[in-house]
Amino acid sequence: MYADTDKAGIVYYGTYARFYEMGRTEFVRSFGFAYKELEDMGIIMPVVSVNAKYIKSLYYDDEITIETTIPKIPEARAIFQTNIYNSVGELVNTAEVTLVFLDMETKRLTRAPKELTEVLTKKNQ
Repeated sequence: MYADTDKAGIVYYGTYARFYEMGRTEFVRSFGFAYKELEDMGIIMPVVSVNAKYIKSLYYDDEITIETTIPKIPEARAIFQTNIYNSVGELVNTAEVTLVFLDMETKRLTRAPKELTEVLTKKNQ
């Protein structure tokens, strides 16, 4: 979107966090599990760290591909790795985003629900 770019038409660096979230949401959905289900279970997942590397610029109206993986079945935290490619397939950005599982009421750390870990384990076998 034009609103995501600066005056030179380059995608603003803060916009990438939205891209990472889109990738995580669709990644989890691809396993037949939705973030909404976590909320329904009383679990929220705040981001606690983002480590991003900006390799090339993205520009207004570039079509992008967001590739998200999770290298390890989560316990109390989940680490998502994201690669973003431009319309010609060049890697433009990489990121590692760490989220934790929190009980919605107490705001205390909790373990990943077994419903999620079971789905991820089956998919990784």
